[in-house]
Amino acid sequence: MRSGLAARLRRVVARARVVTVRGTRRAVAQWRSSLQLRVVATALTIGLAAIVVLGLYLSTSVRDGIYEQRIAAIDRETAALTAQVSENFSTASTTSGGELQTLLLDTIATLTVTSGSTAEDYFLLQAPGGTAQVSDVASRGDLTDVVISDELRQANVASEDDQVLQAVAIPAPDGTNEVRPGVIVGSTVQASPDATFEIYYLYSMEPEQETLSFVHRVLLAGGFGMLALLGVVTWTMARQTVTPVTRAATVAERLAEGHLSERMPGARGTDEMASLARSFNEMAESLQDQIRRMEELSAMQRRFVSDVSHELRTPLTTIRMASEIIHESRDQLDEDAARSAELLLGQIDRFESLLSDLLEISRFDAGAAVLDAERRDLRDLVMSVVEQASPLAETKDVRVSVRLPDADAAADFDPRRIERILRNLVVNAIEHAEERPVEVTVAEDDRSVAVVVRDYGVGMTKQEVEHVFDRFWRADPARARTTGGSGLGLAIALEDAHLHAGRLDAWGRPGQGASFRLTLPRSAGVQIGEPPITLAPASHEPGARTGQVPVVRPPTGPTPTAIPDLSGDPAASSDRSPDRPTDRPTDRPTDVEVH
Repeated sequence: MRSGLAARLRRVVARARVVTVRGTRRAVAQWRSSLQLRVVATALTIGLAAIVVLGLYLSTSVRDGIYEQRIAAIDRETAALTAQVSENFSTASTTSGGELQTLLLDTIATLTVTSGSTAEDYFLLQAPGGTAQVSDVASRGDLTDVVISDELRQANVASEDDQVLQAVAIPAPDGTNEVRPGVIVGSTVQASPDATFEIYYLYSMEPEQETLSFVHRVLLAGGFGMLALLGVVTWTMARQTVTPVTRAATVAERLAEGHLSERMPGARGTDEMASLARSFNEMAESLQDQIRRMEELSAMQRRFVSDVSHELRTPLTTIRMASEIIHESRDQLDEDAARSAELLLGQIDRFESLLSDLLEISRFDAGAAVLDAERRDLRDLVMSVVEQASPLAETKDVRVSVRLPDADAAADFDPRRIERILRNLVVNAIEHAEERPVEVTVAEDDRSVAVVVRDYGVGMTKQEVEHVFDRFWRADPARARTTGGSGLGLAIALEDAHLHAGRLDAWGRPGQGASFRLTLPRSAGVQIGEPPITLAPASHEPGARTGQVPVVRPPTGPTPTAIPDLSGDPAASSDRSPDRPTDRPTDRPTDVEVH
């Protein structure tokens, strides 16, 4: 039973801790996200500190003033009463103890009815060492031992002509535990040559305490009122200041989402906020105008590229026909002419590749790309691409290894487009492997399938990774290449991946190679989530190294089309990875390892 109770108690404590942590996190998030809340909280904190300091100062000053004035009045009053009692004792003639006792009683009675005295009780006590046969006299004898301490009597006797004062707690007359603040003042009087008496006056400080309590209540109410007023004023001012900024942030978000007609309200007026609104709206108008001009220019560029690509088809077909005839008759030509015929046919192949890529990019920009998806196993497509790239791997002395999962890697995709992506990635890796191994890894989960192509060659810097999917971009324009490309291979691959609702990521580090990951959903409309394989997996090859470096994912939208360089230099418009090799397949054996 005890163990069950302890378990329930632990669960309750854990639940309370979770609730506390969540509440703290929400409060911290609210604090960080609201400038108005921080301003009001800061003002209230400073105001509260100032009110507390001022209240303590005023309370202390009022208390000391009331106490000092009351003590001064009591001191004057007791001095006068003591002088009166001493005069009465000196004029009275007492010859016996009974007469002295009567004198003491008459003195207490006289003091009790004395007009103008504010003392509540009076006490006449025989000083220590006295020989008079009399008893102590008091207006309230039950308080003698309560309010008059031995220390006070000793101080009173030792002070001789000076008065002594002590703060005391006066009990209630009804016998309850309630007490009132008070002071007792003592001095000595000479009743006869051989009789010295101590006289004490008891004063209540309750009126002064009530006055001080009233002052405290007034200060507390005034402090809360000032704090509330400060909060309202600060909230109003902060709202007047923060609201335009919030509106500006909202309008800026809408502008970032593409709603270029959004404008900030409150532009009328001459204050600072109106000036901010006017400046913001002017900036928005200028931005809208520039974006419109850029869109028009981009549309003109796309139309130019599309028109040029289409217009060049017809003369290029004629040139190809003529070049093939010349190429077939090259045995009848001299050596230089035969070599020129071969070069001509190769460059026409490159030119056709460039035109095909330009037309494909134009279809993407125009939104006319069509996805012809079917259910295929990605493992089969990967093996087909690797086998097609094996002649290039043989030429480059690069060993390509493939790791396939045992489970099915089937997904809905367009085989032509995915094959084009994989061919770009594999050929790209072989081109830059520098005789080091290339790894192709296929992975899958319930939601997606993925392919990672990893090489251990020259690699890429962070800046190169950021631009690797740009159109007509090359990491090193001076690098020698044996495979020609249009410079649009990775840009088209990225568009193909987005067309499948997938993603294409890049990683690289100089001297450690590069890695590209293609992730595709298993079915249309399924969110891929976290890819089933890391972008830069650890290699099984000796000496291979990997590390944690920034991963740059390409933007989701198309980049503006640039006008290609048609000067005839194929290397001037090629990116890091060619989209198709110009080396034609041979009958060499395929050097592929499958795991």
